[in-house]
Amino acid sequence: MRLLSEAQLESELMAQLAALGYATASDDEIGPDGAKATWAAYAEVVPTDRLEAAIARLNPALSPEARADTICRVTRSELPQLLEENRRIHRLLTEGADVEHYGDDGVLTAGEVKLIDFERPGVDDWLAAQQLTDVAGQTRRRPDAVVFVNGLPLAVIERKAPVCAAQQVSTARPAFDVTRTAVSNGRQRDRHRRPRNRIDLHPTDHHRRGGYRHHNQTTSAANTL
Repeated sequence: MRLLSEAQLESELMAQLAALGYATASDDEIGPDGAKATWAAYAEVVPTDRLEAAIARLNPALSPEARADTICRVTRSELPQLLEENRRIHRLLTEGADVEHYGDDGVLTAGEVKLIDFERPGVDDWLAAQQLTDVAGQTRRRPDAVVFVNGLPLAVIERKAPVCAAQQVSTARPAFDVTRTAVSNGRQRDRHRRPRNRIDLHPTDHHRRGGYRHHNQTTSAANTL
């Protein structure tokens, strides 16, 4: 039986994500040099405009200042330990961010800012970016696919063509190194980091909380962001 090439596997991956409801695009389209540039620079991890638009859509009464404060809270690390920082980000994703802001009446109000709408997944922004270039210092990486929900990068996918047993070690190691380096670069930069508890990224599944499945299992650094 003829095995699929890596290019064919990548094409099938993007087709499956599109069938699940994701918008799909390549780095050539939405990268900093693309015709529909979503990022201003290759060193950026979060497409801020997309995140801000999602926050405004899910929280229409929120002031621009409060939106900016929320973006800072979710894209900048606050805790020195990676595990605790992952838990903090996970709480923001699943429970929302507590932000104080002034209402139209000038009164200071404290409220919860929703980052993902678990009850109505159809209003969330689902994006799968193919071969998205990321630059950290002198290191340049191009993961096969990065999954974003409301502008937040929640998963990195590296696909490999099926190989015989003799080839597995030599071909699997580079893919692992790519993911490990991406995670290591994320730790060094003051950027968004993935929650350690996983959220299955399936916009049409209605298993729990209106379309998302939550798991409390611990995932490795070489798994999804």
